[in-house]
Amino acid sequence: MVGIEIRQQLKLTQSLVMTPQLQLAIKLLQLSRLELQEHVQQELMENPFLDEAPESSPGESAEKPAEGGADSSPAGAEPGLLAGGAQEQDWSERVQQILPDDSGTEVSRSAMSDVDLDRYLENHSRGEPPPFLRADASEELPQDHDTRYVQKGTLYDHVAWQVKLAEFTPREERLALLILGNLDRDGYFREPPLEDLAEEVGLELDEAEEVLREVQRMDPLGVAARDLRECLLAQAEVLNLEPPLVQMIDRHLPDIEKRNFQAVARAVGLDVEDVYAAAEVIATLEPRPARNFTGEEPQYVVPDVEVRRGADGEWQVVVNDDGLPRLRIARYYRDVIDRDPSAREYVRGKVRSAQWLIRSINQRQQTLLRVSERIVDRQRDFFDKGVSELRPMILKDIADDLGMHESTIGRVTTNKYMQTPHGIFELKYFFNSRIRRLEDEDIASEAVRSEIKTIIQGEDPQQPFSDQQIVKLLADKGIVIARRTVAKYRESMGLLSSSRRKRFY
Repeated sequence: MVGIEIRQQLKLTQSLVMTPQLQLAIKLLQLSRLELQEHVQQELMENPFLDEAPESSPGESAEKPAEGGADSSPAGAEPGLLAGGAQEQDWSERVQQILPDDSGTEVSRSAMSDVDLDRYLENHSRGEPPPFLRADASEELPQDHDTRYVQKGTLYDHVAWQVKLAEFTPREERLALLILGNLDRDGYFREPPLEDLAEEVGLELDEAEEVLREVQRMDPLGVAARDLRECLLAQAEVLNLEPPLVQMIDRHLPDIEKRNFQAVARAVGLDVEDVYAAAEVIATLEPRPARNFTGEEPQYVVPDVEVRRGADGEWQVVVNDDGLPRLRIARYYRDVIDRDPSAREYVRGKVRSAQWLIRSINQRQQTLLRVSERIVDRQRDFFDKGVSELRPMILKDIADDLGMHESTIGRVTTNKYMQTPHGIFELKYFFNSRIRRLEDEDIASEAVRSEIKTIIQGEDPQQPFSDQQIVKLLADKGIVIARRTVAKYRESMGLLSSSRRKRFY
């Protein structure tokens, strides 16, 4: 029988460990611009050693060191980090003194050894962007137009104000407010049943119907309608539209939605051309009364990078750091170490955390710049001529060019936007699958979408192209594509089928 024993053994193994600084770098890489700003502001609040560098005033020489050394600062002014001269050397030495060469520090230095932190800190302490963010010292990214807006009131408040001005009895006013309190996102009154609310306030159903009718004719027209038909009828009545048109809304709306104009024409005794003209008028009515009262704030896209032509005619990529705080390690906390030696460990951790954040942001911006430059190089025809010249490209193409992993490229291109002469695009827009051509090189799927849109825009409205005809037209240009793919691309662009695009005059 074999005995059981307890003994110690040494075993040497290798394993991959994701260090905290590497985790931070990956996290920042995939953040959108807004999320990065929020993260930086949170760190500024939590880390007393992290500070935001003030902007240099115009005309002020950032390169000129203060005369008289450390004592020349104006009274009451906060000494900045790495401001130049002996102060910079003194504080750099102090940081190194409280960050001994322990294992954690060695890992942090080796993990990002390719980042010139000193140069980054020096530039940011002077209020200047790092060199890789500047195409020309005299050039600045264009400022956006004024994006301020006046916040609108809620739909309830807007209509309730009109209800209180109407000649309702107290019970009728209470019913009207109950109806407004039960509107859905689109401004419709779908539930509870009107008779339930009428019973609650002590009104007969026909009286409640009249109150509802009055509410539906308030601004916005059609609010509190129970269905689309009721919504459009309220608008047609207030706008005093012709009786045949009102009849079409009341009795033939499903056929109009299906563009079955022949059936409607037979039913109302009009020509197909007249029915089509009426349908175009109906299309101008508002199917969602609450459209302007959703309560959603407008979302503005700020480009992360801009592509523009340089003086030499070549495309230049500039990273937009406007709105991102310029960070530095706050130097006015240096006295904490001298006053309280027990705080050394706390200070050391906070300084190290600040260094990691600054390095990670620097690395994020550099990676974004490199990826954007490769996109521009590979999609030069797009920038020269437009969407129709977009070339096939996948994440692996850029990853191979830069010696990075595909997942890294995926993180960089997610929720990042590029301003181009043709508009603002998400970086992922430039990655497209291949569509085979007969005799020429392959074409990007997005370029095929552009071709389909161009064909439809140039068609005869009375005889629009079917999907099969579009397939043949694309084949004439050497683009081989299936009919179902044409339908898929057409629908993705919000383009109707040929039967629904057809006009009768």
